Amino acid sequence: MNPLPLLGVIFNIQRFTIHDGPGLRTELFLKGCPLRCEWCSNPESLQPYVQLGVYKTKCISAKKCAACIEVCPENNVLNFTRGKLTSFNRSQCSNCLACQDVCPADAIKLWGRPMSVDECMVEICKDKGYYERSGGGVTVSGGEPLLQSEFVAALFKACKQEGIQTCLESSLFVDWKKVSPVLPYTDIIISDIKHMDPVIHKKYTRASNDKILKNLKKLAAQQREIILRIPVIPNVNDDMANVEASADFILNEMNGQIRTLQLLSFMRLGEEKYQSLGLLYKMHDVKIKRRAFQKQVQNLAEYFNQRGIHCVVGTKEK
Repeated sequence: MNPLPLLGVIFNIQRFTIHDGPGLRTELFLKGCPLRCEWCSNPESLQPYVQLGVYKTKCISAKKCAACIEVCPENNVLNFTRGKLTSFNRSQCSNCLACQDVCPADAIKLWGRPMSVDECMVEICKDKGYYERSGGGVTVSGGEPLLQSEFVAALFKACKQEGIQTCLESSLFVDWKKVSPVLPYTDIIISDIKHMDPVIHKKYTRASNDKILKNLKKLAAQQREIILRIPVIPNVNDDMANVEASADFILNEMNGQIRTLQLLSFMRLGEEKYQSLGLLYKMHDVKIKRRAFQKQVQNLAEYFNQRGIHCVVGTKEK
């Protein structure tokens, strides 16, 4: 009897991306994350299971269609007023996914699907020539991909057998036993420092930063190739006290062992996805003057460079 294939729950595959690692890349986004960062732009990544996203404005009305109502096995899940979809009762939904199968307007979107390593490699190998010419490869992100550490290790092992460069993007908010199985097949690691103060970190992510910083120090001690990021969030971590503490940690605790520090300017992204999942987007009321904020972020980059840390604004990696 053949064993069941190892499956990962993946919510998106992006080809020809240039933002998460060098060169042209294929990026796979895995579901599930233990953090709840208030500025997260991928709320569909938070839960580890397949979900439905409901976009009410795309619905063509119950009068013209009603296909979702006909297949739904539960009562009072999909609610319509004057033919228009007004609410989706998730507490009553059995997550059978039947409504998504029949919706002709893409008003009900499936977030996530189980995929085997072989299925992923079919997609990855389509662009193998581009990786070779550009110095690119494959990036696995999330969510937190190390919640599916066994799958990531198997996928990266298959990539290495094809001569494809691998990059892991992780918050590192996991136990080391989740990190170590992936390392033999990982060329580059992307992670971030959200805040140096554990109390403030917990306020905005629901978790302390202790585990993250310990894992970063271990990786630096192993002289791993690390791209480190700081998401610059207004009135959260953009004060000089936190910026100076971040630089001190990189230089003193990580011995400056990073390839690049990338500053990511806050942007209000993903609000429609929050609505589709029935979630509150906590950064909705954050207002910034974009030009002044970008100047501030550039000034922070100059500070890090003056401290001897190679720092850029943005995610493009040459």
